[in-house]
Amino acid sequence: MSVLTSRIAKIPAATWSRSRLFIFRRPFSEDSALASKNDVDLQNIPDYLHFHENFDSDLMKKIIFSMKIYPNFISQAEEESIFAEIQPYLKRLRYEFDHWDDAIHGYRETEKLKWNEANTKIIDRLRGIAFPPGTSQLAHVHVLDLDAKGVIKAHIDSVRFCGSTIAGISLLSNSVMRLVNDKKKDQIVDIFLQQRSMYTMKDNARYDYTHEILSEENSFFKGEKVPRSRRISVICRNEPLADM
Repeated sequence: MSVLTSRIAKIPAATWSRSRLFIFRRPFSEDSALASKNDVDLQNIPDYLHFHENFDSDLMKKIIFSMKIYPNFISQAEEESIFAEIQPYLKRLRYEFDHWDDAIHGYRETEKLKWNEANTKIIDRLRGIAFPPGTSQLAHVHVLDLDAKGVIKAHIDSVRFCGSTIAGISLLSNSVMRLVNDKKKDQIVDIFLQQRSMYTMKDNARYDYTHEILSEENSFFKGEKVPRSRRISVICRNEPLADM
């Protein structure tokens, strides 16, 4: 069974558990952390978000608060460093296009525990932003390699396998992630995942919305085509909540 797809079974809403919303300080001078979702200014929606027509304003505030993108989180040299470490292993695997539950096509993946010194610093930087001090985190980092024609279909990560926060770095290509409210299917938001950016998806965005990576032919953001090639994501998660 795939490492990824073992995690993406959709869980009934009644079984979900909410954890506290933690605030962290972003180490980039142009942005500061929000004090609470009530402070969100809907006149200044981040340009990496595109809310579809008739998106509810209260839900919009929650998404802005719980889904964040950090453009240029890593440099080109750091991207090349990560790629150089993982590519020798990935190239020994074949892309899978037929999958038992039809959730993902055109992928290969691994989990990595140890990194070289330079890349450990990058992973630690990601963890330091995504997870508050003292958060129990999954030790292994998930590496997902999506072929240029690959697609990850809409899913919600199972609470049995990870906690309230999913954080990742996007390598090699721009792409578009789509969130769809699991209860109100007309509530849709697209997220521009720029190459070398980092995203954090937590709490409301993580539990109440399916997420997917749009296929190359459907890869549009605000009406503009976003060319997509091979994409590697390096993903960290916190531990599942104890009562799950």
